[in-house]
Amino acid sequence: MGRGPPAVLAPWMLFLSLAQANFAPHFFDNGAGSTNGNMALFSLPEDTPVGSHVYTLNGTDPEGDPVSYHISFNPSARSVFSVDPNLGNITLIEELDREREDEIEAIISISDGLNLVAEKVTILVTDANDEAPRFIQEPYVVQVPEDTPSGSSIARVRAVDRDTGSAGSVTYFLKNPHPTEFSVDRHSGVLRLRAGAILDFEKARAHFVTVVAKDGGGKLRGADVVLSATTVVTVNVEDVQDMGPVFVGTPYYGYVYEDTLPGSEVLMVVAMDGDRGKPNRVLYSLVNGSDGAFEINETSGAISVMQSPSQLRREVYELHVQVTEVSSAGTPAAQAMVPVTIRIVDLNNHPPTFYGESGPQNRFELSMYEHPPQGEILRGLKITVNDSDQGANAKFNLRLVGPGGIFRVVPQTVLNEAQITIIVENSAAIDFEKSKVLTFKLLAIEVNTPEKFSSTADVVIQLLDTNDNVPKFTSHYYVARIPENAPGGSNVLAVTAVDPDSGPWGEVKYSIYGSGADLFLIHPSSGIIYTQPWASLDAEATARYNFYVKAEDMEGRYSLAEVFITLLDVNDHYPQFGKSVQEKTMVLGTPVKIEATDQDAEEPNNLVDYSITHAEPANVFDINAHTGEIWLKNSIRSLDALHNITPSGDRTWSLEVQAKDRGSPSFSTTALLKIDIVDTEMLSRSPMAAFLMQTKDNPMKAVGVLAGIMAIIVAITVLISTATFWRNKKSNKVQPVRRVLRKRPSPAPRSVRIEWLKFRRTKAADKFVLREAPPNENCNNNSRGSTPAPQAPAPPPPPSPAPSVGQAPWTVPTVSGSLAPQQPQQPSPKPRAVAKRKAVGSPVQSALVSELRQKFEKKNLHSKAYF
Repeated sequence: MGRGPPAVLAPWMLFLSLAQANFAPHFFDNGAGSTNGNMALFSLPEDTPVGSHVYTLNGTDPEGDPVSYHISFNPSARSVFSVDPNLGNITLIEELDREREDEIEAIISISDGLNLVAEKVTILVTDANDEAPRFIQEPYVVQVPEDTPSGSSIARVRAVDRDTGSAGSVTYFLKNPHPTEFSVDRHSGVLRLRAGAILDFEKARAHFVTVVAKDGGGKLRGADVVLSATTVVTVNVEDVQDMGPVFVGTPYYGYVYEDTLPGSEVLMVVAMDGDRGKPNRVLYSLVNGSDGAFEINETSGAISVMQSPSQLRREVYELHVQVTEVSSAGTPAAQAMVPVTIRIVDLNNHPPTFYGESGPQNRFELSMYEHPPQGEILRGLKITVNDSDQGANAKFNLRLVGPGGIFRVVPQTVLNEAQITIIVENSAAIDFEKSKVLTFKLLAIEVNTPEKFSSTADVVIQLLDTNDNVPKFTSHYYVARIPENAPGGSNVLAVTAVDPDSGPWGEVKYSIYGSGADLFLIHPSSGIIYTQPWASLDAEATARYNFYVKAEDMEGRYSLAEVFITLLDVNDHYPQFGKSVQEKTMVLGTPVKIEATDQDAEEPNNLVDYSITHAEPANVFDINAHTGEIWLKNSIRSLDALHNITPSGDRTWSLEVQAKDRGSPSFSTTALLKIDIVDTEMLSRSPMAAFLMQTKDNPMKAVGVLAGIMAIIVAITVLISTATFWRNKKSNKVQPVRRVLRKRPSPAPRSVRIEWLKFRRTKAADKFVLREAPPNENCNNNSRGSTPAPQAPAPPPPPSPAPSVGQAPWTVPTVSGSLAPQQPQQPSPKPRAVAKRKAVGSPVQSALVSELRQKFEKKNLHSKAYF
């Protein structure tokens, strides 16, 4: 037994010794203001955002074992924080509100796995300016008598702010857009009547004062904010007896008419206590001015006439009515007085009335010509207007009701009675063609009466027509088209003119005139224009006619219109060739052209198409249907090819060419064309032959070329003569002082001997040459054969220059020549043979020369006439 307990106690003792060796962990105490440790004296603003890291628990284990952290709350309290068990970071998970909970109790603990150490901590919640001032004891409604002295306190407002410090202090001020009669104490909230301000129940029965309560400001989420609240104080003004009675509806006017009965009410005056909150009773009375003719009801204020209007001696009565307040005690109080004007007037029971020559009348008629002179009086109307009332009741205005600006009525304002005059204002508007009858209403309406009595009368004016209109055509221009083959007497068109005048003045007579009217007539009454019976129209001669048509009334008033007539072309002309048989020369490879003209005026009647109707041999030529150009077929490129087609070797071919127009019906004409074909090599050898070939079909071209050459020669001659003239004129070397006259011998008779030879293809023209002869003093000498011309005498020696000279005399140089047959270059014949030839040829040569001279002169005259 002694050994048992030791054996049993030994393990327990070992465990106890081990347990005592493991120390508990503990928190660090870092003091106030620290953000880690054991949360001792930790405080947190109430506006801290949820989710913020607000603190870090920090502790240690003596053995260095890892520790964990925990936080818990009273089961009846909110769980405001959470902790990270490993790091000890405490996070805010619920919003804080200092005004609801200013401190939070929590249990924090630290554990090393074996030992747990817990501590109870208190976290203080600090204030933020998150509460606005709040008014208490709302609503604020106060009753204030209107006679309250200025500066008096009338109410007090109070607001509380649950915040602490400056954020919880409250000040007051007014928030009114306009100056007000009130002020508020900024600290106490006492509302007072401002100094010098008074309340008036009659002007404003209630006032609404807006009071603002503002805190002292503070931090909220890091920013400085000031919060405020407003309330409205309703100030009801209580009425007091401080106003006298007041009349309503002044000034007062009454009227007594001629048919008013005695005792009838004329008018009523109304008065009330100026203090409308608690008004006193009022009584009425007449002070003076009635003369017993009027009485007033003391309670209602109704004024009545007590006499018949015929007994009233004055036209106007000025009454004075007094009203008196009666207090609640029955004693008279404040009084007021008002004047009342009552007029005795005639009853307006007669409207204006229109009268004619026979009495009252409401319709007046008149006949007159249209367009009377401006300012003319309508003397056929005798109208009188009258109002039987008196004074202002008899005053009325007159006016015409109807088309404006045509007539004017005089007078325009009438008192009792007047004679009415109607005057023409707009003569142009009085037009029979626009309106045959003009109707107006003559209106008379009272001016100053409440009844505005009125009356009307109809004025009917029958217009008579005058010849005041000119016939007018329906158009300024008339255009017509007519075929050129229309027979004589055909209708072309009808013109229309209208004269709005009536009767004979509206009848229109038509006529035409002008340079283009010779072939046309017009019906004088219907306006139908037609061709002369003998007229033959031709569009090719004159395609358009233009003339004027005249419309005239019986008094000579007229208007004009212009007529344009176009002739429509008819295909009435055949195409025409220049010659029915024509000869053309075709150079191989170059076309020839044949042309026909159609005298029709318009297309397609004057368009011509060409075709070859017959040719022998065939298939040699082609023709352009539009231009008339004829050329060899492409297969024929040389004269040898032509010779193969025509073995006879002729170089002239005959074609029958047709020219056909495009009109409907179509006309055609044929012509025989003879074509002479030559080769280009032949023309290249002889330029003259080429030129003659080119001008064979057009002789005028050759004449033009010759005329050009002659013009160039004449121009050169003129230039040379002019230059010579100016040179001699300006020269000072030739200044003769004497004149030498020589008697020249009589020249031998001049004769031209030319051998005349007939020639066809010979060069007979080569036998005539133009030889230069020396200049003679007066004329040119012709010589026959090779006989030389006589020599001119030698000119005198140049004279010596004179000391005083004028311009030197000058002479026109002349050119001399002779026409003689060219002599062959051969030895001279024997004298006897020559003499024999001369003897034999003399008569023949004289005849030939005469004939040649006549032909040359005839040709020269013909050439001059042509040029």
